[in-house]
Amino acid sequence: MDNIAGSKSSLGWVVQISVVLLVALWIFPTVGLLVSSFRTADQISTSGWWAALFPSEQTERFRVADPDDNRIARGDLFVVEGNFFEENNSSGEITSWGTSSRAVNAYQAGEIADLGDGETITINPDSSYVWSGTDEQISGRGQRVFVTAVSPPEFTLDNYNTILFSGTAGDNMTKAFFNTLTVTIPATVIPIVVAAFAAYALAWMDFPGRALLIACIVGLLVVPLQLALIPLLSLHVGIGIGKGYLGTWLAHTGFGLPLAIYLLRNYMVGLPKDIIENAKVDGATDFQIFTKIILPLSFPALASFAIFQFLWTWNDLLVAKVFLIDSTGQTTVMTDQIVNLLGTRGGNWEILATAAFVSIAVPLLVFFAMQKYLVRGLLAGSVK
Repeated sequence: MDNIAGSKSSLGWVVQISVVLLVALWIFPTVGLLVSSFRTADQISTSGWWAALFPSEQTERFRVADPDDNRIARGDLFVVEGNFFEENNSSGEITSWGTSSRAVNAYQAGEIADLGDGETITINPDSSYVWSGTDEQISGRGQRVFVTAVSPPEFTLDNYNTILFSGTAGDNMTKAFFNTLTVTIPATVIPIVVAAFAAYALAWMDFPGRALLIACIVGLLVVPLQLALIPLLSLHVGIGIGKGYLGTWLAHTGFGLPLAIYLLRNYMVGLPKDIIENAKVDGATDFQIFTKIILPLSFPALASFAIFQFLWTWNDLLVAKVFLIDSTGQTTVMTDQIVNLLGTRGGNWEILATAAFVSIAVPLLVFFAMQKYLVRGLLAGSVK
């Protein structure tokens, strides 16, 4: 009975667990990027995104306010008072502190540290401090201290304000966003239009060499695009295109056409033959059949390829580097702008996380809006 068609497999739970794991592997990085984009740099450096809703312990370095401008005479001593968190726009509750990087937890909050020769400093849980000593001791630069504090969860929109609206970073990212749209939309539409005509011809029109063309298209699917980058760029320079949007559109079109033609042809071959034959009997031309019958019926396959091509061109860096980006930075796309934000040494991870999430937001919207056509388009032609 176990071999009867339609019976439920005993390994069904393995498939379900595998699907759940795959979904989790895809969702967790995206959720982590979203959460990190709303966190501050200190929180990102001290705890993972999964701890964003819980208080975190952070160690920070501060300096007492400038003693020359803030000291007050009290008898034979001078005193500098203040509050670290108020002076540095921070928050939390101090648990321990120290005056050396080797012993950042030497004192508990509220304890008095003896710095020698009558010089003392104390830091309270609310980060208020009192530094006292002689005229010579309370001068020059303020005393350096290391404080360990428990900070409450904090979320901010400053990262998005910096990326989208503020200063050079915001201007560059906004420009890169529109540059990416300028590349992606034509580079998605052009291959679909060309491939749809070619797929119809290969599926329903008889002409010499059709089988050979289909074999060539299948062979082109396995050719790595890196082999064609430099020769194609030399061709563009030779015919006067050079680096620009037109050359990038043509490059993406050429690299995307084999998959587009293969996918659309497999779908069109599976359409009912009687519909095309009846249309021809009624006097419809091939162009009329293509525009009024084939295209509407092939929308799932068209949408499926559109998702792939849009995601490929939106996330592309290599082709844009070769065919588009110049020294002026006027045509920089978002992937290259994110690399520039990262810099040579890293840093500014809160800004980088925000920029990365802004970059993936549009592909996510496109994918979820058209996902119902994805499986239908990929399975086209697989069952006869």
